[in-house]
Amino acid sequence: MRIGVVFGLAMLAVSLASAAQAEVKMSGTFVADAACPATQAIKNGKNPGNVSTEAGQSYQLLAGNKDAPTHYLIQVPGADPERRWVKVTCGHISGSSAATVPAAPGGQGKPAASGKPEYVFALSWQPAFCETKSSKTECRAQNPSEFDATNFTLHGLWPQPNGNFYCQVAASDKANDNPAHWKDLPPVNLDAGTRKELDQVMPGTASQLERHEWIKHGTCYGKGQQEYFSDALGLMRQVNASPVRDLFAKTIGGKLTADQIRSAFDQAFGAGAGDRVRVSCVIDPSNGRRLIGELTLGLAGPIGPNASLKDLLLASVPTNKAGCPIGTVDAIGFQ
Repeated sequence: MRIGVVFGLAMLAVSLASAAQAEVKMSGTFVADAACPATQAIKNGKNPGNVSTEAGQSYQLLAGNKDAPTHYLIQVPGADPERRWVKVTCGHISGSSAATVPAAPGGQGKPAASGKPEYVFALSWQPAFCETKSSKTECRAQNPSEFDATNFTLHGLWPQPNGNFYCQVAASDKANDNPAHWKDLPPVNLDAGTRKELDQVMPGTASQLERHEWIKHGTCYGKGQQEYFSDALGLMRQVNASPVRDLFAKTIGGKLTADQIRSAFDQAFGAGAGDRVRVSCVIDPSNGRRLIGELTLGLAGPIGPNASLKDLLLASVPTNKAGCPIGTVDAIGFQ
């Protein structure tokens, strides 16, 4: 009997080890496009608490079940356990990377079927981000008089398709590409004017976010560091000078729907521009409020110093999924 018990325990250990090895570590955000079961296990579908994702809600992405995943492992706050599996068809990923994704060849984006390079342009609403990352240096330094209190901030400009990461990047730099080690990544060299503007428009530079964005995405842009960040800042100026920014600024403390946000893009950048916009929300861990955290814009075409955001939006493929249906425009400071 004793031998049988030992053998059984040994087999269980092997089984658990195999399961762990099957996970492919990923980082970033999973945004649910629908209400889907969030299960504890893939095979048997066990779902303690009958937990489901919420359409438009963002979740921390932890892993895939294999190199070409059919399921993502996400963290669902409040669930027991919080680590849950969802089908990849349930939503989309934002700023994600798989540890095993090989470096792609360089080039300004990767041409789509149309022959135009495609991008995702990610804009953050910093007050909402900071509600979920209160320990970040840039979040501890929030001030109502600062730029990020009433303007969109830059998350990143990401050459597509998803997986076009880490172009010709050293293995040591890829290994350091996690927030705890961004300070160990090579510095980004910019002229004084661009550096000053980037520090304002991307508050995350206080945590070396720009080093991560360059290593993961900028290296696949086909230009140097100066051009990559200058191009992104040029697009940011157009957003923050538009009715979209005005809508958010006047609604601080109130709620906006995805339809209202998309309509503001139509007003600012032409009919149909809003169809290229997806809204992501986060949950304030202190009180459960649903906050608008990020807008991701689909762009297509070459980007340069005089690139028109309107033209880039309208040249891209529309998305039928608006994302988070409604959320609060958070005020700066911890609520």
